[in-house]
Amino acid sequence: MTRGQGTDTLTARMHKGLHRARVGVRKAGVDYFRGEGSDRFALAVLLIAIPAIAAGTLRWPEWIAPTALVLPVIAGGLLLRPANLLVLYGASAAALVVEAALFGPYDEGPERITPGTVLVVAAVGFFGLLIAQFRSRVGVPWRRGGTMLFDLRERIRVQSKLPNLPEGWHHEMALRPAGGQSFSGDFVVASRTHGGQILEVVLTDVSGKGMDAASRALLLSGAFGGLLGSLPPHGFLPAANGYLLRQDWDEGFATSIHLVLDLESGDYELLSAGHLPALQLSAGSGRWEEKPGEGPLLGVYDGAQFDPVKGRLRPGDVLMLFTDGLVEAADRDIAEGIDRLTGEADRYVSSGFAGAAWHLIEAVAKDVNDDRALLLICRDA
Repeated sequence: MTRGQGTDTLTARMHKGLHRARVGVRKAGVDYFRGEGSDRFALAVLLIAIPAIAAGTLRWPEWIAPTALVLPVIAGGLLLRPANLLVLYGASAAALVVEAALFGPYDEGPERITPGTVLVVAAVGFFGLLIAQFRSRVGVPWRRGGTMLFDLRERIRVQSKLPNLPEGWHHEMALRPAGGQSFSGDFVVASRTHGGQILEVVLTDVSGKGMDAASRALLLSGAFGGLLGSLPPHGFLPAANGYLLRQDWDEGFATSIHLVLDLESGDYELLSAGHLPALQLSAGSGRWEEKPGEGPLLGVYDGAQFDPVKGRLRPGDVLMLFTDGLVEAADRDIAEGIDRLTGEADRYVSSGFAGAAWHLIEAVAKDVNDDRALLLICRDA
């Protein structure tokens, strides 16, 4: 082997070593951000911060109060595992003991370690330990908890998007969770089948509302999205009913309405599982007509049958699907709520219902503490 070959080999090894080090550091950083890495670095930083805070308290007590020790305690509750958190608490207790010894008895001046200071630090530490134990049990560190919830919300929104419709058709949809939350028990799944000729849409209202129903809505939206288009239209609701029964939830029922629309002829079928009737606006008469389907709630009993109701959307007609949050209230019955909804909807006939879904929810159910969903399928005149 020549000298040049030995130099090249050494240089290559150095490059490989540096590359492995960069990859290792990058992977450790990514794992830590995701909550999958070790928390030893965070523990080391917090253990250094405790004596630094204690020294600052002894040197400048008017600027750094003894209760400043709650800062690394709070950070430890968010960052550390329970076992390492106890180590941090031991260091904090030792710092309080040192401060108390150097400051002297607490009744000899205002800048002393009082029993109240000890109680505040201990109380914060107790709640931090509860948070750390909860995170450990759930298995979702705080650094990933918010990201996971955001991802779940976005998945529900993506699954609720309707496919693009051919020329001569358009849709309007709005979902509004209860109480201004980001998660809803109402969801929509849709698909175009048979080469895009058939539009299938399922609007579902899961029992409960807001965050209480969000986890079940996410699970059901994924399952229903997989079933939709994979089964004949008349087989969807029986399959969804069976799926819900197999979950064996304490509060596991749901209402659902399934639209099967031929985008060429305008013929459609509606199959309902305990859901409110759809409403069709006839462009010829200018009247809204209820389209009630026959079928029980999903998840109540096995072997349920769902009988379709048929209709046709002619040019200028509109089909409206909605959940009970828009029309049901304690001070009025559903019929009155439907009358109010159709009355408000008449205002958008001349504009072709552009942007009408959001405005209708604002007009008829703005402050209702329930999930609300509204879907309009419009055939252009």
